[in-house]
Amino acid sequence: MTDFIVSGGRALLGDEFVETSLFIAQGKVAGIGTIRRGSDLELDARELLVLPGIVDLHGDAFERQMEPRPGVGFPVDVALIDSDRQAIANGITTVFHATTWSWEPGLRSGDNARRLLEAIEALRPRLAADTRFHLRHETYNLDAEAEIGQWLAAGRIDVFAFNDHMDSTLASLDKPQKRQRMVDRTGLSGEAFDRLVAEIVSRADEVPASIARLATIARDAGVRMLSHDDDTPAMRKAFRAQGVTIAEFPVNEVTAREAAAGGDAIVYGAPNVVRGGSHTGWTKASDMIAKGLCSVLASDYYYPAPLLAAFRLAADGVLPLARAWDLVSGGPARAAGLSDRGTIADGRRADIVLVDDRLPMRPRIVAVISNGRVVYLTEADRLTASRYARAAAAE
Repeated sequence: MTDFIVSGGRALLGDEFVETSLFIAQGKVAGIGTIRRGSDLELDARELLVLPGIVDLHGDAFERQMEPRPGVGFPVDVALIDSDRQAIANGITTVFHATTWSWEPGLRSGDNARRLLEAIEALRPRLAADTRFHLRHETYNLDAEAEIGQWLAAGRIDVFAFNDHMDSTLASLDKPQKRQRMVDRTGLSGEAFDRLVAEIVSRADEVPASIARLATIARDAGVRMLSHDDDTPAMRKAFRAQGVTIAEFPVNEVTAREAAAGGDAIVYGAPNVVRGGSHTGWTKASDMIAKGLCSVLASDYYYPAPLLAAFRLAADGVLPLARAWDLVSGGPARAAGLSDRGTIADGRRADIVLVDDRLPMRPRIVAVISNGRVVYLTEADRLTASRYARAAAAE
């Protein structure tokens, strides 16, 4: 691993921007404001912001690479490699692929979840972003409980989410366009889909006990847990009592306030900020952020969103950029229990993004460093032999 200097940028150190240089060695930040004469390379960061890499706790945009159209699939390894390129190009250096294992066949089936997990485990050494597995368990998927419990106990799941979309599924049955999208995703006929839904709903009484058993296994394994779309304070309290300390997309302010009062991490979607509201008509994320009711922004379904959201929050006067950036870097790192990243500091993992911020609402990624390696660079002339290497060559 090559040591090098990031020189002359405005680095985010704590909650301040400081013009300084960083020394990168063995994958870590090994010095701030200190130039090591042994460095052979220098990455010129003049006129750029130097920010900690984005930690994306929930992103499922990779599904579009796996199945860009209903029924049109591509190999999982090809999809993951392309998703890795997209994540890195948007400043995401730690990515949790949010994989739904539902009771449905097709894209969100058990077979697909298995293939994806195995591919992530096999490809990790080749991927530029630190790639992790976020399993989104549909709680009505009772037949999967035993296998998921084995994955949790074996440490194969990095974060584990409880999802329950049954109410919205049932509501969509009376809406032809939404119903057809669900049917197309499964590959079933309309009649077969209706029969399957009826069969799954008939086991509703078994769901709470299944949630409790899986939460116990996850707690024992030290796996961080999320609950998705909590819609009442009572629901959030119930999940917290089982060790589920991350509230993902609470659907109203009173539930978000319960999460905040309990010290839970609160996740909203960065696309919600970028678009100025939720595409579902639910909670407006920027309002929750202004009220101190959000600690994490995730890409959700769009990899460019975390970068754009942080700069929009600053441009709109909702938060200073340093605090806005914490929502996409330090905040998710803390929520996931990753104490080695999320900030630029001595000894931390060298996940760093260089950003041209001359257009406030349109930040441009110039370079990305992941685990001490330059993995993305749009201006090649910024990477040169260091001044010390040039001086030694001239002697």
